[in-house]
Amino acid sequence: MALSDSVTTCLSLPVHYLICKVGFEKKDTYDINNILSENGEVCWQAVTEHVCYLESDQSVDYIKSIRSLGPVCESVYLHFKSLTKEQFVIQYALWFHWTNCTELFIEVFDVLQHTQTTGVALGLMKLTSCLERALGDMNVLRVFIGSPYGLNLRNVLWHGFASPKEIPAKYCAMLLFLTAGLGQLLQMYLLQNKCILVHRPYVIFVSLEELDVFPDLNHEAVSIAEELVNLSSFVLKTMIPFWMAALTAFKQSRYADCVILLLPQLEVGLRLLFTTANKCQNRLLTAESSALYTTFDEMLAKHLDNEEVNQLPSVLEEPAMEFLWDFLNHQEGPRVRDRLSHGEINLEAFPREVANQIVAFAITLLCRFSDEDMFAFKEHMVIKPLMNCASCYCSRFHPISRLKKQVLECMKSIHLWPELPTVPEEHVQTIKGLEGNTEASTLIFMISEILSQLQQYMPQNCCSSDDPINNVLTERLLTELCDTRICTLYSPRPVLEILVVLRKMSTQCHQVSEQVIASTKLRYKQWMNKTLRSRQRHNYLRMLSSMKFLSPVLRLILVLMTVELVNVHLVCKKNSSDYQQYLKFLKSVLQYTENLVTYTSPEKNKWDETLELTNKTLIKIKRISDRKLMLMQLTT
Repeated sequence: MALSDSVTTCLSLPVHYLICKVGFEKKDTYDINNILSENGEVCWQAVTEHVCYLESDQSVDYIKSIRSLGPVCESVYLHFKSLTKEQFVIQYALWFHWTNCTELFIEVFDVLQHTQTTGVALGLMKLTSCLERALGDMNVLRVFIGSPYGLNLRNVLWHGFASPKEIPAKYCAMLLFLTAGLGQLLQMYLLQNKCILVHRPYVIFVSLEELDVFPDLNHEAVSIAEELVNLSSFVLKTMIPFWMAALTAFKQSRYADCVILLLPQLEVGLRLLFTTANKCQNRLLTAESSALYTTFDEMLAKHLDNEEVNQLPSVLEEPAMEFLWDFLNHQEGPRVRDRLSHGEINLEAFPREVANQIVAFAITLLCRFSDEDMFAFKEHMVIKPLMNCASCYCSRFHPISRLKKQVLECMKSIHLWPELPTVPEEHVQTIKGLEGNTEASTLIFMISEILSQLQQYMPQNCCSSDDPINNVLTERLLTELCDTRICTLYSPRPVLEILVVLRKMSTQCHQVSEQVIASTKLRYKQWMNKTLRSRQRHNYLRMLSSMKFLSPVLRLILVLMTVELVNVHLVCKKNSSDYQQYLKFLKSVLQYTENLVTYTSPEKNKWDETLELTNKTLIKIKRISDRKLMLMQLTT
């Protein structure tokens, strides 16, 4: 029998007792009027009287507090059950405005009327994500969601430890009630202090096209997913209702609900694989308050807390690990779970594109990890494309991937230079001080010499010995280099340090290009309209002259950066002294690009200084190349 069939709960005995038993031990009937005044206000003092403290150090006694609050929660739950939706809205809706999510709380009230178990759990997850910001030091709230010693409902649910039947509806009702009470306290505070509440803006997912990994899921794909849920050993049988509710939410276009329900279940399934692969089945259960839960953070790490190598990556394989890191962890990725669980996203506007990726990825895991024969499912016409996409996924949000994107965007910008409008060449030649300008030619020769020297380390079909700085060839070379797969998982610290410098360098190069483009367009327009003063005309023509070497030097830097990126893991072969010397070199090139940004800005226009600066930097690059200190030169 599969482990997923034999597991009946993911709550350890003490945690199960705390959540499912303690609050039901007192059978007293509690009068709702003790905590709710005639005018509908929450009587905080009466509520907090049920919070008990230890005699030893006056810290909260969580078990006694939960036991005492049990009948209070039941009373609140029955009170809400007795109200119609209209009555609830009239009496309570105003007090939820402070959350900026009034509709969400009305929706939770609806769920309580039907006591549908997955709905209660979903309501609690959404409610706790909103409440977390307001938690503060209120001990009564800490009993429910703020402490690992209490019910800890938020973490137990968001990390997928509780099954639908293990979360009492009365705790959801109590948190709904306390949220209204907080709204009342806040309004009183705002009136007394004559101030208004300003809500932080929601996080918006940008560049959704970058998240477009899997094809759009149709109704047939979701129907197959429902079949897979019942067959796959990736799913704990006690958690099947959550999976079904998530897929139903997707079909109903409730995309935030879908992802909120599904992410904890992905965590449960991965925890099942993690504990099996690392032979630590006891960690499938919730930890006690004295130890950490086994969560995504640990499961995606390279090593276990005992310093042994985590075996989950070898089970999942690199593409799946990269997908999880991209969507959950990388700072520049969507960080879906963090943002949802901390109330940073407008649930009403949650994009289908993101939900589609999470559901599609989940389907591939259902297919991959099963005791059943899944061949027919994997080969199905709507599932096979998903499996193919998952098997060849490459990180999009690791610093390596972001640098590739930056390099190509910068190259596109530089590629526009030849199309820019400029005055005829004869005008440049007639300006005093620009006749016979050999400096630019000297710089171009140096660039060509460096590139020729390094050609042996580059793809030969993208290089030309006759014209190593050809614009089209450079673009083809960069594109091919950026297509090279580079390991992103668990990058060592030296690699990450190099990436930080290279990314800053790329950003500066792009800014130089954009400044040159903007200045060229503006000055040309002013030239044609004859609105430039004599000094401005001279400066404009100096800029045009400088562009002849600036374009090749920026392309040289992009090529060097990208070839070094392809070989970035070789930095770990350098000894400490060589590494520091190499880092110092990169930082000097970064300094050059930063100075270029300053010198080419509309405020400065220091084109003579740009030439001198470029000459010094090229000499430095040539010296490093001659000494074979670059990473690409370690490959031979």
